[in-house]
Amino acid sequence: MKDYMISMFIDDEMDFDEKIELVESVHADAAVKNEIIHLLQQEKLIRSPAVRRIPVVKAAVRPKPSFNLWRPAAAFVSGLAVALMIMFFVVPEQKISSVPHRFVIYQPDVNRVEITGSFTGWKTLPMKKIGATGYWEITLDLKEGEHRYSYILESGAQIPDPSVLTREKDDFGGDNSILDVNIRV
Repeated sequence: MKDYMISMFIDDEMDFDEKIELVESVHADAAVKNEIIHLLQQEKLIRSPAVRRIPVVKAAVRPKPSFNLWRPAAAFVSGLAVALMIMFFVVPEQKISSVPHRFVIYQPDVNRVEITGSFTGWKTLPMKKIGATGYWEITLDLKEGEHRYSYILESGAQIPDPSVLTREKDDFGGDNSILDVNIRV
């Protein structure tokens, strides 16, 4: 009950009779008086502005020696530390000019498959047969960007890559597949 009354007094939520009762209890008990004073001091700190002004503190000034050996040594050590951090922690940006891409097509009934495209200058490159599986493959290094290509079968038929859905008509009435290569470092 005592703590409740102290809180009510600090928050100015008491009527006059309650205030008189509290003052009489404070007069009779020194411990209550000390607790009220302590709580009032805390409330005063809470309600006061944080800092009104920054105090000025004067420090003792030492005379500077005519030559300080530590300054050049400290400058050298800090410069060395910066150089080492640059050497070991700063990784230069790596430029990757191309990435390998594996082209695969299933053509079990032919003896020769070639690939042609913007990445070959539209020259044909022979593909390698993968055993007796009917698959043909070639791995080429491709630069970043869009590439158009198609496969040429032994009969001379030009077909787009069946695994790539993006296509466009070429100037000769055929379809070319469009492959978008994104190089991320």
